[in-house]
Amino acid sequence: MTAQTILKYLLPIVQNRTSNETSNEDTDYADYSLPTLDYSAYPVLCVKESNKQFRLWFMPTFYSIICLLGLGGNLLVIFTFFTFKRLKTMTDVYLLNLSFADLFFALSLPFWAANGMAEWVMGLFLCKAMHTIYKVSFFSSMLLLSSISVDRYFAIAKAVSAHRHRYQALFISKVSSTVIWVMALIFSMPELMYTTIHNNTCTPYLNSLDPLRLKIQVSQMVFAFALPLIIICICYSSIIKTLYQARSFERNKAIKVILAVVIVFLATQVPYNVVLFWTTMLGAQGGTDDCNYENNLLYVTDVTQCVAFLRCCLNPFVYAFIGVKFRHDLFKLLKDWGCLSQERFFRYTCSRRRSSGFTDTESTTTFAP
Repeated sequence: MTAQTILKYLLPIVQNRTSNETSNEDTDYADYSLPTLDYSAYPVLCVKESNKQFRLWFMPTFYSIICLLGLGGNLLVIFTFFTFKRLKTMTDVYLLNLSFADLFFALSLPFWAANGMAEWVMGLFLCKAMHTIYKVSFFSSMLLLSSISVDRYFAIAKAVSAHRHRYQALFISKVSSTVIWVMALIFSMPELMYTTIHNNTCTPYLNSLDPLRLKIQVSQMVFAFALPLIIICICYSSIIKTLYQARSFERNKAIKVILAVVIVFLATQVPYNVVLFWTTMLGAQGGTDDCNYENNLLYVTDVTQCVAFLRCCLNPFVYAFIGVKFRHDLFKLLKDWGCLSQERFFRYTCSRRRSSGFTDTESTTTFAP
């Protein structure tokens, strides 16, 4: 067989093999090529760097101011109560307990500031204590203000009945104050149990969408905020109605301090609880996919929380500017400490006594805390 004949038979075989290899290469390339992905189906991480930077300066600044004012003001109130033995009525006992609640919370504020600035490095015990103290202070304050409003209702709207049981009132107030602290601790048990350290941050719950957390928050808001709020509104509405019918609005000066305390507390606590309720309902619906909305909600939560913390340092100033008897005792205490001259003391106290008709009787103790 000649060479020409051999080439004639081999050439189609080589061409066929070359064609198959090219086809295989094309197939391999098609098999291993990456498909085009639709990234719109994947969730995008919401960046909260702006909130972090905001907390770095906002929280330490305001927490430091609130802590200093709260410690100084409430210690002054407590010293005044014990120095002049002012525990003569139910309201006096409740106001003293309210000062202790605010004082304990003010002591926890440095830890709140540390948690907002950097990673939590102080251990699980202080983490749990920080959140538990806040809840105990909040719940005890609401229950104490409810008790004050009930006491004011009986003292003014049911004056005859209150006068008949005035000797048992002080014992009842001490027992009820103890019960209030126990109830506040019970309401705060979820924070004591579930508060933990997650991502180097002290947080009450691991997941904001946890159904258990949502149920606990709703129950706390109902029994420790909404219910006392209703009691306060009913009692003071009845007091105003009684004073209006009696046409003796001069007696209204005697309860200005209580009304001021309640107004200050509600003005500071209602906004934060409304935001907390809204975030709870939002969590029950699965949260939000709007990153801008989530960031704005965090800003509102931080600001309203600081306003809520503010009430621990406002109550002493309410006493000093409105409460006639407390202001007199405070001036006397400052005079004894050498912070106020004798001349200024008489100028401040004597003019106040003449303008308010102040007398040191049991009735003025009851109606003018």
